[in-house]
Amino acid sequence: MKALVLIGGFGTRLRPVTYTLPKQLIPLAGKPMLYHVLDLLPSDVEEVVLATGYKSEMIDAFVRSHPLRWPTRTVPEAEPLLTGGGMKNAGSGMSDPFILLNSDVIARVDLTAVAAVQGRSGALGVMTLAEVEDTRPYGVAALGPDDRILRFVEKPEPSESPSRWINAGLSVWRRSILDRIPPGRPVSFEQEVLPGVLDEGVYGFKLSGYWDDAGTPERILRSQRLLFEDGRATRTGLPPGSLGRGPVAADEGVRARGASFGPYVTLAAGVSVGPGAHVENSIVMEGATVEDGAFVAGSVLGPRARVHAGHRLTGQVIGEAGEA
Repeated sequence: MKALVLIGGFGTRLRPVTYTLPKQLIPLAGKPMLYHVLDLLPSDVEEVVLATGYKSEMIDAFVRSHPLRWPTRTVPEAEPLLTGGGMKNAGSGMSDPFILLNSDVIARVDLTAVAAVQGRSGALGVMTLAEVEDTRPYGVAALGPDDRILRFVEKPEPSESPSRWINAGLSVWRRSILDRIPPGRPVSFEQEVLPGVLDEGVYGFKLSGYWDDAGTPERILRSQRLLFEDGRATRTGLPPGSLGRGPVAADEGVRARGASFGPYVTLAAGVSVGPGAHVENSIVMEGATVEDGAFVAGSVLGPRARVHAGHRLTGQVIGEAGEA
């Protein structure tokens, strides 16, 4: 079994952080978003293929310097190819079947069970589905007996949505699905390919655990909270000499004596939080500084960002070396 991970898009909703960093490398609960996604893979996966686009060199360099437990290779695309085009571009040598993952999905799911459903049914594919209230940003499945997907509607208006079960971005496919994708051009898998293969047998796998799409500042912080609550954080504990309550994921080199923290905070390497400062429900990335007496809540601070002494920062995204 191999896994193909789609790492596309420009992370526009997380700018200005994503001007200099792909969103998949933003740390959540102590480690990059991408690595939390890969934690979902079964232990018997033999290779991970990263279909990369925006800042692919940075992702490749990071994975090389922070090796995964599987053999991993990156396949960059010269131009944005969308989901289907990315699958086609990086799909050479895929196993039959293979696992397909979106790189910004934070979830609790047993992918071994998803693969077992595909194996027992002989289906072309099995897609995980998450139930949501607002289906407008997503692709929505109309389900028949045994959760077979009868119709798939991309980003419908509420009055036109066939259900509340959306594509959760984690699936298992027969290798032959790649033959249905036109080569050499951008292709939306959800709009151009999926509707035409439903009659070959595509089933839904309804998720019972948590699920989130970490694509906006609000959702990336909500995803971080889910990871903390699920015990999937790394290096948890308040920094030496600090006060407050966790959970906090702090790198060993964090300096925060005299600072205080509320729950759900990531503090990356080289972060400094001054005496009297308070940080809660936030991500503070490598080398960032929160000066004395500052207050930070519901925010994302990019590498080497700075919050000045006494400043209050709520619900903001500060880019690399930015100041507030």
